[in-house]
Amino acid sequence: MFFLIAPMKPMLALEVHLGPRRRGTLRAMHNAAQYQPQTQPPASRLTLVEVDSPPEAQPVGVSAAWRKLLMQAEMAAPHVQVAAIEGEHGTGKHTIARYLYSRSPLTGTSFQRRDAREWLVNDADPATLTGFTYLDRVDLLAPPGQGLLLGVLKALQDRPPGRFVLLGSSQTSLRQMAAQGLLLPDLAFRLTAVRFAVPPLRQRREDITVLAQSLLDRICRLYQQRPVILGPGTLARLLQHNWPGNVRELAAVLETALLEAANGVIRPDDLALPSGLDTPLDSQQQQVQSALHTDSLNLDAVIQHHVQYVLDLNRGNKLRAARQLGISRSTLYRILGNENILSH
Repeated sequence: MFFLIAPMKPMLALEVHLGPRRRGTLRAMHNAAQYQPQTQPPASRLTLVEVDSPPEAQPVGVSAAWRKLLMQAEMAAPHVQVAAIEGEHGTGKHTIARYLYSRSPLTGTSFQRRDAREWLVNDADPATLTGFTYLDRVDLLAPPGQGLLLGVLKALQDRPPGRFVLLGSSQTSLRQMAAQGLLLPDLAFRLTAVRFAVPPLRQRREDITVLAQSLLDRICRLYQQRPVILGPGTLARLLQHNWPGNVRELAAVLETALLEAANGVIRPDDLALPSGLDTPLDSQQQQVQSALHTDSLNLDAVIQHHVQYVLDLNRGNKLRAARQLGISRSTLYRILGNENILSH
């Protein structure tokens, strides 16, 4: 039995009724220490608390990069206690965490997926830590949160092995963050003593075909639909796209396409993808970074870019975004309305 709160897509949802204790936990999560925004692509955050273990989902992929990652996880699973799982949003970091759990000596205990802030504020007592704990987005912890997590890791080094596993997920390299002064170096080194780097989907295109079929099967079961097939040109279009949102984006595109499909066939026009050839993601990122360092963007424009980024992180929740930015909602609305914030 597990609880999954506010997933991005209905295909991954398991709706449950939350009691007062869980609702209290959610309120505590909103009041927890603030994230420190980083210059990463906008990411949709999940707020989850999982208790016990759902049926195991096997990782899907045939590429050399994916098979190498699974082999590393297989070798490390019986021994790992603290580790980092790094990768872009939507690449499958949670899938790798589950795979490690299924191969670890703690597979009979609970698997808990926690928001790093909420866990540090409410439950980070090393003396009571047992089972398998997966912390979301440790790379977005503000300095006070980083200090708390470092204290936990220092205390855990005196705990006997075999009673706990603590994994931290990150969308960027933790050691790179430490080198840039964005993360406590000791925290980065302790978390990344064992490190799993999940490759983006554009670097393992061989997996798109099998992933698409696996996701379609799951979506069809969700909607109680008969199996569908990919029509002529559809797979080629999927292979052409760069998938900046990775597997999560692929799942969303296929779910929308399934609802658009006629006669059990998904055609290229059913795919909610930009037309024409995609610009490589790395080039897009370079263009954005270059633009941010030119004189064509004044300070107001930079502020608006950053505010929009924080708003995206909070999935459009303006009140929460304003709190994280340390501004009032009225100021947030002025910025979003393209008013000159420096004149106020």
